[in-house]
Amino acid sequence: MADLPFLIYEIDHEQLEQLREIAIRTFDETFSSTNSKENMEHYFARSFNLERLENEMKVPDSRFWFINYGQELAGYLKVNTAEAQTELKETDGLEVERIYVLKKYHGTGVGSELMEHAKKYAKKLGKKYIWLGVHEENHRALKFYRKYGFEEFSDHVFMMGKQPQRDILMRMELKG
Repeated sequence: MADLPFLIYEIDHEQLEQLREIAIRTFDETFSSTNSKENMEHYFARSFNLERLENEMKVPDSRFWFINYGQELAGYLKVNTAEAQTELKETDGLEVERIYVLKKYHGTGVGSELMEHAKKYAKKLGKKYIWLGVHEENHRALKFYRKYGFEEFSDHVFMMGKQPQRDILMRMELKG
């Protein structure tokens, strides 16, 4: 499978249902083992309903991309700049708000392709760093981000349904 090409393309409004489906599926694969079904369903209803996703796509400083592995949809990426960023809102930064890969594509390079895409996009915009938040118990993601040079700089509370959880905020300086 490693020889199959990657294809990254920006998502448009015609693909909202597909975005909703992969968002729910990847989030479920990542977090269902550590969260209650009730909290997961609450999060899906609040964060991944079609109206909310459509509104997110309308934000001028947010971008969504799908990635295919061969002919199959394997993951997606959402980035924010300027006022669209969820917290820092600094002009020098780009936030990777969501970077998710279907479990069956873990280890294939899909996540790395998405991160490289985010880095290229940030450099194209003249950004000096990329930042993101990651759940403190998502050890696979933490290892991935550290491999890229992300370093912890703060944390915040992420509400998963009715349960507060700790997200680690990480930042990577962009070089050249």
